Amino acid sequence: MRMKAAWQNWLEERYNIDEFKTFAASKLVPSHRYEIWYFTGGIVLFLFIMQFITGAALALYYIPHTEYAHKSIIEIVTKLHAGWFFRSLHYWGAQLAIAVLFIHVFSALLLKSYRKPRELIWISGCKLLGISIFFGLSGYFLLWDERAFAAVRVATGGAGDLPLIGGFIKTFLRGGIDVTGETLTRFYAFHVSILPLVTIFLIVMHLFLVHYHGMGLPRSEENRKHGETPFFPNIFYKDLMIWLVVLGIVVTMATLLPPEIGKQADPLAPAPENIKPEWYFLFLFQTLKLFPGTMLGFNGETIAIILVSFGVLFFFLIPFFDRKSSRGEKSPLFTGIGLAYMVYFIVMTIIGFFS
Repeated sequence: MRMKAAWQNWLEERYNIDEFKTFAASKLVPSHRYEIWYFTGGIVLFLFIMQFITGAALALYYIPHTEYAHKSIIEIVTKLHAGWFFRSLHYWGAQLAIAVLFIHVFSALLLKSYRKPRELIWISGCKLLGISIFFGLSGYFLLWDERAFAAVRVATGGAGDLPLIGGFIKTFLRGGIDVTGETLTRFYAFHVSILPLVTIFLIVMHLFLVHYHGMGLPRSEENRKHGETPFFPNIFYKDLMIWLVVLGIVVTMATLLPPEIGKQADPLAPAPENIKPEWYFLFLFQTLKLFPGTMLGFNGETIAIILVSFGVLFFFLIPFFDRKSSRGEKSPLFTGIGLAYMVYFIVMTIIGFFS
């Protein structure tokens, strides 16, 4: 007790703790029937923190070289004390982070949380979703197994189908004409250096904007009476309890369902049969299947990539197209568009998973 009092005195002599307490108590969160969706953002933040910790531990032993990458993963799993557990935690944490981030973004879309003046919150959230998917792809490639090698070759090849800039993007990602050791080095640099820095910046920006503008109310709740709950300690303690539940889920999945390690990649070997990308790419994988080899004299895959790119761009810019919602009016058209995006993603993912 004396030691605790000494530390409290030391801090209080240098910092005004009461100001922090007053600031935390003054932060209020609206209470309504859709408030459960607020907690998805906190879950994503918790999973990102877990990814940084487990990823840093794995990076200490991983060797980003074509001759040693696959072997280093096997040694982490088989020889390093609790290495298999950290690798499994990192894998399942990534899967859940992307899944919950999709839920968070779709809930914000359907609840119109992007309305004026919260456009930048939506944009920063969409950027985090895109970066998370690239996180998944780059981390997946670090296994340097057959499936990961084929998936990255297909993904970067698809990016190369974009008109004008496709060739540059493809060469930039691969570090050359084809997927080689240069690609592995680049993806490692992206995964452990560039993407974490960009992610931290976007998270700080996103949290600042949420604090500055406050939590947005759904359109149906604006004219109803609702209370306000202090963020600290009420919402903060709820977040902590949810984080403990999520941690239990991740630990259980990591223990019972450790991810497999495929056969080491051979750049000269053909791609394995019936290969599929990770689940968050399945909707795109199935979309490409819908298009024939040629359409109106043009490459069908190129047309598909262009249409998907326009769809992603429109999704990103929805706050600027939904003018009615920005003025506080009902916008059933964009509610339908949001539902169409969500249903299409879910249906195509399910079809891709079971096909």
